[in-house]
Amino acid sequence: MGTIKTYNELYLDLRRQLKAAGVEDINFEARLIVSAAAQKSKEEFTRDLKLYAPEETVRKATALCERRAAGEPLAYVLQEWEFMGLPMHVEPGVLIPRMDTEVLAELAVRLLGGEEIKNDVRILDLCCGSGCIGIALAARFPQHRVILVDNSMKALRLSRTNVLRNKVTRNATVIEADAMKAPPMLLGRFDLIVCNPPYVPTAEIGTLDSSVRDYEPREALDGGEDGLAFYRAIIPAWKRVLREKGCMLFECGEGQADTVRDLMSREGFTNTATYRDTAGTERVVAGIL
Repeated sequence: MGTIKTYNELYLDLRRQLKAAGVEDINFEARLIVSAAAQKSKEEFTRDLKLYAPEETVRKATALCERRAAGEPLAYVLQEWEFMGLPMHVEPGVLIPRMDTEVLAELAVRLLGGEEIKNDVRILDLCCGSGCIGIALAARFPQHRVILVDNSMKALRLSRTNVLRNKVTRNATVIEADAMKAPPMLLGRFDLIVCNPPYVPTAEIGTLDSSVRDYEPREALDGGEDGLAFYRAIIPAWKRVLREKGCMLFECGEGQADTVRDLMSREGFTNTATYRDTAGTERVVAGIL
């Protein structure tokens, strides 16, 4: 028989293990791990701190904590991450949704805010990964049509899972297509294209934090020699599916915004602008065709 522990004692044990492993936010991560193992909400976790945890919960929480202490990203350990207030299922092989990407999604929401009375607005989430951007927009604008596109089978499967989980099947569809090639026939035209492509220069992959370098998919990170390969391919090819005065939004890496903006201007985009993330980095580039 294992040691009997309250939820609070289990939480404190995990905090110690995470601290020893060099994890920074031990309070936050220990709470999420215990909550996930116990299948409790944050409120239920706080409410039940003095109760005894079942042995199976203790075993599961300990196993999850060991994975995190070994360096695996917390999102993969929990198999869930939040994006724009929505729960996203995540798995190894698909990029983890990031707070930086919420800058792109929030800008899209602002741009679409004046379009709510229209019934034929169409949105394309290119390189959709987990589907977080497109699903957030589909949930916010149920009257708009959202198409999510990727060429990774894992990403497509995960996006479909998240479409179901967030109950946006009525207005969100997941389609296989390669962003580096011409758009598929019969895809239709769009008022807005949002895209978070791979943008890390190949030579810099090895310098990334080990939690990214060793666990997240290289194909979702590697943007070619200078990190700009996807922008060079996408801008001229996919602008063809934009409607008149349609808008294209990109996430980009540090120091890339001016070049991406120039690439868009050369292809006829106007009113190009950049938007900063919470750290002050120019994270999003937008343009109107």
